Amino acid sequence: MSTATVTTPAGRMRALARAELTLFGRNKAMLFAALFVPMVIPLSMRQAAEGMDLKGTGLDVGTVVLPSALGFSLLFAVYSALTAVYAARREELVLKRLRTGELRDPEIIAGAALPSVLIGIVQCLVLSVGCAVLLDAGAPSAPHLVVLGLAAGLVMFSALAAVTGSVSRTTDSAQVMSMPLIFVSMIGSGLFIPLEVMPDKVASVCELLPLSPVVELIRGGWAGTLSARDALGATATAVAWTVLAVFAVRRWFRWEPRH
Repeated sequence: MSTATVTTPAGRMRALARAELTLFGRNKAMLFAALFVPMVIPLSMRQAAEGMDLKGTGLDVGTVVLPSALGFSLLFAVYSALTAVYAARREELVLKRLRTGELRDPEIIAGAALPSVLIGIVQCLVLSVGCAVLLDAGAPSAPHLVVLGLAAGLVMFSALAAVTGSVSRTTDSAQVMSMPLIFVSMIGSGLFIPLEVMPDKVASVCELLPLSPVVELIRGGWAGTLSARDALGATATAVAWTVLAVFAVRRWFRWEPRH
């Protein structure tokens, strides 16, 4: 894997991202997990959503399923896929070689993340349009909150992927290491059961999970049920997780194979 000599940080990251996208396309298993799993799982949730008692929540089937679909995209297309990328590039000594060139450490980490982030963005756009049409979710009531939630999720889970990839010994173990956060997020962050229908004490704990503020911003922004205070609280939680993840990357990210 090599990148052309470029004089600007943006140019260097673009060159690295192109190389990463090529390698990503050659990995059929990762490509399948990133592209198709998030597209299929949420659509199977429609029947479950139709059986929920949503009275008094301000939600309907569309605003239950659509944010969940975007949450799955962040978990699989961004977090899980990128965790494997960081672990694989470290074990292949790619990261170590890149550090000997013009690329700076943040450029290497960001450049490696760009393909997964772009795939996540495209997937979220497709899912949003599809769910809005097929599930009659309509247009978002507060689109700025939806955009804020997606942006926060993309940055946060890219940083969390770098943390998880760093503590994974091999590429195979990276998939295992990413599972706890994925399972906890699916169960407790409102993907299967919206926080609005959970008992208050359970919801107050679950809303502190990394994906919860992202789903809350997207769902509340789409349904128009999120107050300014709740939006500020969700944003603060997302920022806190992002800052914590970035600190962990700066402090403990590994550039060489684990022995």
